[in-house]
Amino acid sequence: MKTCVRRLLALAAVFQLVLTPFAAQSNVAMLGFSPDASARQRSLEARFDSALTATNLREWMKRLSARPHHLGSPYNKENADFIAAQFKSWGYDTKLERFDVLFPTPKSRLVEMTAPERFTLKLNEPAVDGDATSGQQSEQLPSYNAYSVDGDVTGPLVYVNYGIPADYEELEKRGIDVKGKIVIARYGGSWRGIKPKVAAEHGAIGCIIYSDPRNDGYYQGDVYPKGSYRNENGVQRGSVMDMPLYPGDPLTKGVGAVPDARRIPIKDAPTLTKIPVLPISYGDALPLLRNLNGAVVPESWRGALPITYHFGGNTPTVRIKLEFNWDIKPIYNVIATLSGAERPDQWIIRGNHRDAWVNGAEDPISGLVALMEEARSIGELAKSGWRPKRTIIYAAWDGEEEGLLGSTEWAEQHAAELADKAVAYINTDSNGRGFLGIGGSHTLEKFINQVGRDVPDPQTKLSVWERARANQIVNGSATARNEAMNRGDLRIFPLGSGSDYTPFLQHLGIASLNIGFGGESGGGSYHSVYDSFDHYTRFGDTDFAYGIALAKVCGRATLRLADSDTVPFEFSNFAETVGQYASEVTRLIDSLRDETKASNYAITNNLWTAVQNPKDKLVTPKAKDAVPFVNFAPLQNALLKLQTSAANYKQASAGQPPVAARQAELDQILFKTERSLTRADGLPRRDWFRHQIYAPGFYTGYGVKTLPGMREAIEQRNWKEAEEQIGIAAATIERFAAEIDRASKLYP
Repeated sequence: MKTCVRRLLALAAVFQLVLTPFAAQSNVAMLGFSPDASARQRSLEARFDSALTATNLREWMKRLSARPHHLGSPYNKENADFIAAQFKSWGYDTKLERFDVLFPTPKSRLVEMTAPERFTLKLNEPAVDGDATSGQQSEQLPSYNAYSVDGDVTGPLVYVNYGIPADYEELEKRGIDVKGKIVIARYGGSWRGIKPKVAAEHGAIGCIIYSDPRNDGYYQGDVYPKGSYRNENGVQRGSVMDMPLYPGDPLTKGVGAVPDARRIPIKDAPTLTKIPVLPISYGDALPLLRNLNGAVVPESWRGALPITYHFGGNTPTVRIKLEFNWDIKPIYNVIATLSGAERPDQWIIRGNHRDAWVNGAEDPISGLVALMEEARSIGELAKSGWRPKRTIIYAAWDGEEEGLLGSTEWAEQHAAELADKAVAYINTDSNGRGFLGIGGSHTLEKFINQVGRDVPDPQTKLSVWERARANQIVNGSATARNEAMNRGDLRIFPLGSGSDYTPFLQHLGIASLNIGFGGESGGGSYHSVYDSFDHYTRFGDTDFAYGIALAKVCGRATLRLADSDTVPFEFSNFAETVGQYASEVTRLIDSLRDETKASNYAITNNLWTAVQNPKDKLVTPKAKDAVPFVNFAPLQNALLKLQTSAANYKQASAGQPPVAARQAELDQILFKTERSLTRADGLPRRDWFRHQIYAPGFYTGYGVKTLPGMREAIEQRNWKEAEEQIGIAAATIERFAAEIDRASKLYP
């Protein structure tokens, strides 16, 4: 009954929104602008909107996805030249910036079941009717995982569910050991590179990753070409580089991979896997899984194949044989610059990658064509006589799919200049249809909420912000619903990794945003030969209306950052959010204490059962150490300081604008506040990741860990390190608060 009441209240709130038609906030001053400047900016943005044309997005997608364009391929270079030519024609100072990176490609691939019957996997994605590019086999990269090591291994097969640490804890409880065996894991649960990493840590000798139809196949809907979901032959390619250590070229950590860069030997590269790994289709996985012996897996481990899922461990036996060409290949970033008229040494950077595993219509071309149309429209404004105050840099990155290669090498090569000049980085990757999604630095949260309120949604009478809010009210968790109805701003999500914002935010401390639409264009084409123009125009953003919406959101964000009188950073949302992260970590301590009690109870219960029933074979879990007192006082004190500093800045900036002579100084302090959240020594055991508030998890990959140093130390029950990391986080937050105080003093 309570659930029904909450649902009715949520729907009532949505109906109230729908009854209010979209209207830009014409009377609301923008962050960083005076009221008069806000009116002029909205007039400029109306001109920007009027030049946007969906036809361009469609034509460019068809051109750019016409042939496979993976790293090092001929068509990838043709695309780079084409994109650069467009930017030049729009008035940008454009260049191709080259780096030389390690890129392995398959020399041979073999997976076979050797017992109880012999079966060789097809490892092939055939052409399908109605998809004009799916049959380009001579140019397609075969299905594989980049940065898997070579290997020829044979052993019994064990099913490990998603292959994350918690799954191995379940196996241990059941007495199942993967040492000397090959594991098979389904996609999902974490980033793919975590699966062979954790398998190797537990002694496995090989890893197979397959796409289960429960996740993105026929369990979700009709399969391609009838529907959008993954068919029995579809395979998800992808990198398995250990990116939680560092992204980019494995041989040139921390420096740009230019021709004369010092490279470590391939055998010493720590981000390569320790065991061979290969992705397969669920058609190929079925005979392997059908022959697994052993106990039946828990319900949460079961996929949607027409079999009973077993753990395995003895049968079947499987052979994996992989060999790669370990080549150094060139990559080409397209860098297009529109110099600022007043503050040319303050840079707004806007990027989307352009390389794909195969044809890549959705990933990444759907995001790239929106960026291109956005840049073209801004170029038209410049040709009419307008000039941005700050410099705008557009980037079409190469080599993202293999491990953020293009963006990372560029950021490392230009690190000193970026540290001095970069105001913010705005990223897109791929785009769909539906609801606005935003992640990023919470110093930009209020700013990007303002932007979202000013863009109309293509399907409704709402703004894209209001539609996203309505979706949270109806479909979100209880917490999300409450916040959507009562908080002034929608909360943006923190960034882990998985796209080109990583080197800017987490290595260099440049405030970043990641933006896209989705939720109404699901499917299973990801990283397969079926991610094509035909698939996207049938099942994705079919009329490119949300591509235009993405251009409007990102174009406004770029224009406002470039033209604001004061860079639009705001700190009260950041202070509140970090306070939430701190509360989560303190609650984690309580949950670990409960876990310890439960574990010790299980040990006692198992021992008593063993005495009563000596014939029963029970696996007794390992005893967990007691959770000691953890002193969070330094963190709590730092948070109080941060909240005070943020409130003082909000009050100071609401009054008279700063003295014009000190405007540049204020800008420098504001956009460099994000730098103060980094630490030169980085995080424990991975010094490349310097940001102390956001990082990809060591065992989650793409998934974020907030306050990562202390959180992961606590999760690993490393209490000495936890105390040290609490002190480091507290000092970081206090340093950040001190920079806010410096900014406040520049206001009258």
